[in-house]
Order: sequence, then C-alpha cells, then structure tokens
Amino acid sequence: MAGHGIEILVWYYLAASGVSFLFYLVDKAAARNGRQRIPERVLHLCDVAGGWPGAVLAQQLLRHKTRKTSFQLVFWGSVLLNCGILVLLLSRL
Repeated sequence: MAGHGIEILVWYYLAASGVSFLFYLVDKAAARNGRQRIPERVLHLCDVAGGWPGAVLAQQLLRHKTRKTSFQLVFWGSVLLNCGILVLLLSRL
C-alpha cells in the first residue's frame, strides 16, 4: 500500500512541476512583451504546493526570477515548507 502512495506522490510532483514550469514560462513571456504578469504569490503557491522542482528548472532554463533577492528568499522558504509537508506525508504512508 505504501508503494502506491509514493507512486501517487511522484505523479503529483511531476504534474505540479509541469504546471509551475508553465506559469514561469508564461510570466517570462509576459515580462518580455509588456503584458500582465502572473502575481508572485501565485508562483509561490505553486511552489509550496509541490511545483518547486519545475520552478527551479524554469528559473535556470529561462533565467527568470533568479536575480530578485526578495523573490528567491520567499521561494526557498516555500521549498522548505513543502519539504516539511512531504516528510509528514511520507511518515504517514
């Protein structure tokens, strides 16, 4: 049973990471084209909800949000929060 729960978590993180990557991609395009941006709080909610691996990939590949210190501080805090939630989930499987 525990193996099934871990499999679900893996698929969840893959999906959340894909959504997060797409949000960063859309935000980067909006920044380049002067369009309405995705609010940072939405990006952070995606990160804390498990999409942070996709966000890390997007930040590096797209060179987006990597130099804004205030964003990075909240981002890494959201990563730590998500990892804590993950540890709690895994301890219950």
